Amino acid sequence: MTEGRIIKLVNFSSITRRQWIALFSAQAGYMLDAMDVLLFVFTVNVLRGEFHLSAAQAGLVSSFTLLFSAAGGIVFGVLSDRIGRARALMWSILIFSIASAGTAMSWNLASLLFWRALIGIGLGAEWSTGAVLVAETWPAEHRAKAVGIMQSGWALGYMLAAGMTALILPRWGWRALFLAGLFPALLALLIRRHVEEPAIWKRDLARGTVRKHALREIFQGRLRRRTILASVLATCVLFAYWGLFTWIPGFLSAPVSRGGAGLTIVQTSGFVVPMQLGAFAGYVAFGWLADKVGRRPAFVCYVLAAAILTPIYGATRDEQTLLLLGPAVGFVGTGFFSLFGAMLSELYPTAVRGAGLGFVYNIGRGGSALAPWTVGYFADHYGIGTSLGLNSAFFALGAVLVLTLPETKQAELE
Repeated sequence: MTEGRIIKLVNFSSITRRQWIALFSAQAGYMLDAMDVLLFVFTVNVLRGEFHLSAAQAGLVSSFTLLFSAAGGIVFGVLSDRIGRARALMWSILIFSIASAGTAMSWNLASLLFWRALIGIGLGAEWSTGAVLVAETWPAEHRAKAVGIMQSGWALGYMLAAGMTALILPRWGWRALFLAGLFPALLALLIRRHVEEPAIWKRDLARGTVRKHALREIFQGRLRRRTILASVLATCVLFAYWGLFTWIPGFLSAPVSRGGAGLTIVQTSGFVVPMQLGAFAGYVAFGWLADKVGRRPAFVCYVLAAAILTPIYGATRDEQTLLLLGPAVGFVGTGFFSLFGAMLSELYPTAVRGAGLGFVYNIGRGGSALAPWTVGYFADHYGIGTSLGLNSAFFALGAVLVLTLPETKQAELE
C-alpha cells in the first residue's frame, strides 16, 4: 500500500470537533454500560455460591438482563426520535448506573433478577440512542468506521470489568464491586453539557416530521421486510454472542471436572483482557472493512470465522492455546456487531430511525435471552466447554441471513 493510500484510509481531517465529541461520548457510554453488565459475568461463580444457584439459574439472571434490554432498547429508540438522541443517551446511562449500585444490595435470587433486569433496560437504551447519535452525526464515507469505534467501547468495558473484578473482588467482595458501577452516572452530566443533537434530527423536528406511531411505521411498506429480516438476523447472532461470551469467564474459572479450564479468578481476568483486545481490534477493523468492501461481505467473513473457532475454543484445555486463541475469538466473535449501527441507520429514514434500530437490535437481544440459560442447562449435563460449541451454528446462520438485506455501503441518510 502506498503512502497516499494509507493517508486516505485514515484521513479524518473533515471531521469536526462536534462529531468527535458525539462519537467518544457514545463510546464511553457503551464502555461503562458494558462494564456494569459484565460485572455479573465475572462474579457468576461467587454469586452461585452466595445464593446457592445452579448453572441454569445463573444463566437465567443473564437472560433476564437480555430480555429487559429488548424493552429498554425499543422504548428508548422511540423516545430518541421524540426527545433527541443525546438526551435519551443521558437517561440511559443514569438507569444502568443506579441499577448496578442496586445489585450490591441483592439478598436473594428474586432481588438479583430485579436489579439485573433494570441493568438490561439501560443496556438496550444506551445502544439504541448512542448508535443513532453517531450514525447521524458522521458522514457516509466514515459512518461504519465511527460506529466501529463506538462499538469498541464494549471491549473496553469488558476489560474494565475484568480489571475491577481482579482488583476489588478478592479484597472487598462482590457488593463493593457492584457499588463501584455507580460512577458512570457522572458521564451523563457531561453529555448533557457538551453533546449536541444531530443536525438531521433537528431538521426533521423543525419540519414537524417526528412520528407518533413510529413502531407501526417500521412494519409498513418497504420497511416491513427490512424490519423482519434484520430482526431475525440480530436474534441469531446475538444468541451466538451471549451464549458464548456470557459463559467464557465461567468456562475459564470452572474446574476441569465440570468441563472448564480450571483457572483462578485472577487468571480468568488475565485471559479475558487479551480476548477483549482482539475484540477491540475486531470492532474497529470491521468499520474500515465495511466502508471499503461493503457491509455484507465484511459481516460474512467475520461470522463464518467465529463459527469455526467457537467449538475449537470450547474443546481446548491447554492454557497457552487458550491464551493464543482468545484474541482471535474476540476479534471475529464480536467485531461484526459494528454492522448493525451503520447498516440499520442506512435502512431507516430519520423520523423512525431510532424506532427501527431500537426494535431490530433489541428484539434480537430479547430473543437471545434464552442463550445464557440454554448454555447453562447443557453445561449442567455436559460441561461448560462442550456447551459453548452450540453457538457455532447460530454464527453460521447469520452469514446466510445478512444476504437477505440490501447492501448500504456509503448510503446517504434520508
